[in-house]
Amino acid sequence: MMKRIFFLLAISLMMYCSPAEDTKTLKLAHSLSLEHPIHEALAFFASQVEELSEGELLIEIYPGGQLGSERESLELLQLGGLDMTKVSSAVMENFYPKLRVFGYPYLFENKAHRYALYDSELGAELLNDGEKYWLKGLTFFDAGSRSFYTNGIPVNKPEDLKGLKLRVMPSPTAISLVKSLGGSPTPVSWGELYTSLQQGVVDGAENNLPSFYTSRHYEICKYLTLDEHSAIPDILVMSTKVFDKLNSQEKDWIKEAAQKASLNQRLLWEEAERVALENLQKEGVEIIYPDIELFKAKSQFIIEKLETKDNALFKTIQQIKHLNYE
Repeated sequence: MMKRIFFLLAISLMMYCSPAEDTKTLKLAHSLSLEHPIHEALAFFASQVEELSEGELLIEIYPGGQLGSERESLELLQLGGLDMTKVSSAVMENFYPKLRVFGYPYLFENKAHRYALYDSELGAELLNDGEKYWLKGLTFFDAGSRSFYTNGIPVNKPEDLKGLKLRVMPSPTAISLVKSLGGSPTPVSWGELYTSLQQGVVDGAENNLPSFYTSRHYEICKYLTLDEHSAIPDILVMSTKVFDKLNSQEKDWIKEAAQKASLNQRLLWEEAERVALENLQKEGVEIIYPDIELFKAKSQFIIEKLETKDNALFKTIQQIKHLNYE
């Protein structure tokens, strides 16, 4: 624990020991590669901030986990030692519970349904819920649907997952979902997953198409089962300690650039999914299109149990399911 605290404080000091410049620079960290469409969206966000502010406000991006894991980046935000980060909502749910909603199975009917939520008042409410934890959600980035990929064992139906060790994010919802389908959920950090797959620590994982492709996990896992069990967005997050120190004009630049980046990212994501699927097939990955209704039937009881266990979350899920997206 002490080592972790010293790490976070060291990063914080490192980032703020340089002399002040005429232009204000905010630092944004994330754990993805330069080739990932989310990184491209963040680069677009940075360019928009620079353009809107005419160079008065700049965003400096630290990709590839240079400043730590997603969780460590969030903790730095809470300390005020980092300005911004991109993080999966599944990691965010450990900081504010309302975001658990995204981990529940088969929440969205399609892509238009997801976008309708991101742009709705309910979406804004979910983003704002973290402010009491010093985390300000600026916008959602679509991260597509998540599916299983495995090493050596094809998955055609839920029963094929039985006993398989499957990497999941450190999310109670993700763990429950994999258990409901018969798998053995094994939390592993994203940066360690390639080696864990290679060494047989886990038999597979679940993620979206671009992440499976850009991580090169296909070099080990030659079966991809498009069951599309969940759609967990990424979130652009800012430290409230930093945001509250900005003047009203700077806040407007940040919010406008975030909104533009979110819309731009949807186009980037659609193209990234198309390219990923095409290239995965070229790399010899077997694409399996299972009967999704079998997976739905196995996992729906997770939502049904909520009606008595957590009625507020159950009602939020119903709001999303009945959201008008036409």
